[in-house]
Amino acid sequence: MATTIKIRPRALIRASGGPRYAVALAVDALGTGMLRPFLLLYGLTVLRLSAPATGVAMTVGVVASLACMPAVGRWLDRGARSTVVAASMLVRVLGVVLLLATPAGHVRLFATAALLLGIGNQAWPAAHAALVATVARGRERDAALAGGRALRNAGLGAGALLATACLAGGTTALQVLAGVTGLAYLAAAALAWSVHLHAHPAATPAGDRADGPAPRMRVLLAANVVYVFCLNVPEIALPLVLVYQLHASPVWAAAIFVANTVLVVTLQVPVTVLLSRFSRRAVLALAGVVLTASYLGFLAATSLGHGWSAPAVAAVSVVCTIGEIVYAGSATALVTALAPAHALGRALARFQLSTGFGLAVSPAIITALASTGSAALWGSLAGATLLSAGAVATEKDQETGLRGFRTLKPS
Repeated sequence: MATTIKIRPRALIRASGGPRYAVALAVDALGTGMLRPFLLLYGLTVLRLSAPATGVAMTVGVVASLACMPAVGRWLDRGARSTVVAASMLVRVLGVVLLLATPAGHVRLFATAALLLGIGNQAWPAAHAALVATVARGRERDAALAGGRALRNAGLGAGALLATACLAGGTTALQVLAGVTGLAYLAAAALAWSVHLHAHPAATPAGDRADGPAPRMRVLLAANVVYVFCLNVPEIALPLVLVYQLHASPVWAAAIFVANTVLVVTLQVPVTVLLSRFSRRAVLALAGVVLTASYLGFLAATSLGHGWSAPAVAAVSVVCTIGEIVYAGSATALVTALAPAHALGRALARFQLSTGFGLAVSPAIITALASTGSAALWGSLAGATLLSAGAVATEKDQETGLRGFRTLKPS
């Protein structure tokens, strides 16, 4: 058991890649927050596509974008850092340009734009984590990763609010919104590239070949697919349960989503630092236990009488958000600690592949389970998450850190 660390704001910014990179993250998150929730509306309103065609095009684009992750991992393992982050932003600029150039009724071009946006969104987390892991070490790195997530959630929330304000302007406002988002991505790419961070392989430990395979971490990756369902609980599961099963006001779902964002922004770093006295694997297992408890709490809340269920669900959602915060603060940190330096990129890419897959399949699974009742939904999530937490807790490994890389500091 280690001593809890203390991270000062200036040290946290430095460990996160520096001031310019922090600004790039904020601008990128703001752009994603403006566009992501309203891509569906753009297809329906501006391009006049049918709802099924728009949904299928977006799903195909997101799922197909996962195929980029092996290449991203290899690129990172060749030492690229800020270049990959900038590229993940530039490919989204291309997606926005294509979106603006797509004429009404052309679903294939819309799907291609969604693919480009998806590639950028999938590549960014692994590239960002590799950059932070190259600049910072140990628990300072964990806090920096947590700070980046908190900043990104704040940007996503602010971007969504700006986009909501633009909706009253109709088709023209949506097109302007897309254009502003593209410019935001372009500015973020320039800021990220200006950091000029690259890592060069140095002497690797005995028996640790520079061209060796990435660690498999099969149990961790499989568990992550289940854990990541918690990210879609506030956005999909709770609105579905509150509005369509409990017939509660949509205000409850909106309030829960806002509370989730505020809690993540304010508590992500403090909770991660507080739990730094424990091993990352133990903390990740704890996250699974907390999430399991919240799912069982949702099951109990939905069984209460009329008028009590909605407030109870809102109260339990705080526990779920705490579980999400603990999970987010430990999962990527554990991957960076387990991966040898020469395979950091591939390890992070595989982890992001498992995250992207879980996020892609969770809406369909959640809606299918919800259609059969609350017991099926929350009972299945609780059982699967508890099994995943047990598997994470019992697996044995050695956290290796980032040996074998020589780092060029940001210029």
